[in-house]
Amino acid sequence: MKKLDKLVLQSFLGPFVLSFFVVVFILLTQHMLKYFDDIIGKDLGWDVIGQLLFYFAVFMTPSALPLGVLFASLIAFGNLGEHFELTAIKSSGVSLLRVIQPIFVFVLLLTVLAFHINNSLVPRAALEAYSLLYDIKQKKPALDLREGTFYNGIPEVSIKVDQKLPDGITLKNILIYDHRNRDGNKDVTIADSGRMFTIHNQRYLKLELFNGYNYTEGSQAGKDLASRTYNPNMQALSRSRFVRSELIFDLSSFSLSRTDKKWFQGNRIMRNLRQLDGDLDSIQGEIDMQRVKFEATRSGYFANMERDVASFASPDPVQTVTATSWHRTDSAAKTKTSDKGNPQGFRPTRRAKLKMLMQKADSALQALQTVPRKEPAGTTARTNTSVIGRIDSLLSTPADASVVSQAAARARMVKSEISNAIATSEVYQTEWRTYYVQWHKIWASSLACIAMFLIGAPLGAIIKKGGLGVPFIVSVFFFILYYMLSILGEKWAKTGIVPVPAGVWAADVILFGIGLLFLRQARLDARLFDADAYLVALERTRKKLGKRLSAMATTKG
Repeated sequence: MKKLDKLVLQSFLGPFVLSFFVVVFILLTQHMLKYFDDIIGKDLGWDVIGQLLFYFAVFMTPSALPLGVLFASLIAFGNLGEHFELTAIKSSGVSLLRVIQPIFVFVLLLTVLAFHINNSLVPRAALEAYSLLYDIKQKKPALDLREGTFYNGIPEVSIKVDQKLPDGITLKNILIYDHRNRDGNKDVTIADSGRMFTIHNQRYLKLELFNGYNYTEGSQAGKDLASRTYNPNMQALSRSRFVRSELIFDLSSFSLSRTDKKWFQGNRIMRNLRQLDGDLDSIQGEIDMQRVKFEATRSGYFANMERDVASFASPDPVQTVTATSWHRTDSAAKTKTSDKGNPQGFRPTRRAKLKMLMQKADSALQALQTVPRKEPAGTTARTNTSVIGRIDSLLSTPADASVVSQAAARARMVKSEISNAIATSEVYQTEWRTYYVQWHKIWASSLACIAMFLIGAPLGAIIKKGGLGVPFIVSVFFFILYYMLSILGEKWAKTGIVPVPAGVWAADVILFGIGLLFLRQARLDARLFDADAYLVALERTRKKLGKRLSAMATTKG
């Protein structure tokens, strides 16, 4: 059996290593195309580009491992089936489950390794990659003078050349505006020709100008020999001719400066499980704080209504019963709303509270109508018709414009405050679900290797086709299915359509079920992809249907 395990492992490891690097290269190329315009023309060294590619390659590992396992298992068992080695192994009494056992153990170890990569290496690689990419985006393009246009890449300097020779150094008809004094276009240099090159490890730009003039407009005009100003409104214009002149400009702004990584560490893709747990606790604390703030301000929204309803009753048992009912309702509301529960249940709890406020007015009116008043001695008890009459007269009295405007303004204020509370709560809820999705995604992307293996191994044994043709097509199909299910599940989980665990784990569960189905069919030697099997089944169905039709015709005759 050791030789059998060695044979199966050797047939799997080679295609796995090759397919893993090919998949990483394809995913890396597709990902880097989005940032192609931000990288080209920045005069970056190969060390910077190599670092960026390496970090993004590590970042692509969680997606490449499942696809590599699927592709390699299809090739391995397809080759074993195509060369009848799998048939010989089965004929010797070894089951399919025993054949796939060594590769399954290797995939389990690979799953553990994938989890540590997703939890440790991928967040660090994402932090390094995206921080470096941000610095590259902020870097100025390389020094590139174009003919006939002003170049403003050098701070506070504008350069224009009419002709740039093919050697990239010699220039013709040079015009330079120096704005470093921040006094307008008062320092102009014109030269017939010149040479341009960098010095001191490309930190400075040196321009050698030939046969030109320098025009300087300053505030030294109107001074006599004793340097006394007699006309401050005049400006002096000086012109100097030169045969050869040198100008040096600082190019430090063109160098790549690194930003502190602490400004990027808050992103969810740059956090491991322990850090995500802390983030979830912090967001949950913000949600609870918003709930406490809403509870503290909610009682003031309808304070006038409670006071007005309570003032309808006089100091007698009617008012006592009404106040008691209000107090009991508030106690029940506090008891009900003290339950912390799931953060996703915040909105139904708030709606229940608003509904409870509406029930308060109904209970108060019912108490006013049913509770009898105390009458003096010698009189019979009667219902509180006077209080009801007072309420009817109050409701029938038309309100003036000031009362209506005050009520409308208060209603708008209450609506605005409630809307702001709802919007703030939804923002924190969305953020909480987003981080919770990332927490589950670290686990789900690691266990996807097992699901892909359960699809690839039995499917390769059923197809019995090795090489790169059929396995590649099948791998791409199932990877696209896995990718679509993952994206759709994460989107639904982030928007709250489905619970977060269900949305993240849906792709793994579905593919795991498909893999178990293929494994069962492979153990039974099912001919799922054999056209002859379907033709035979169709012919049998046609014959049975013909016999039934003939029997029905005979019975009718």
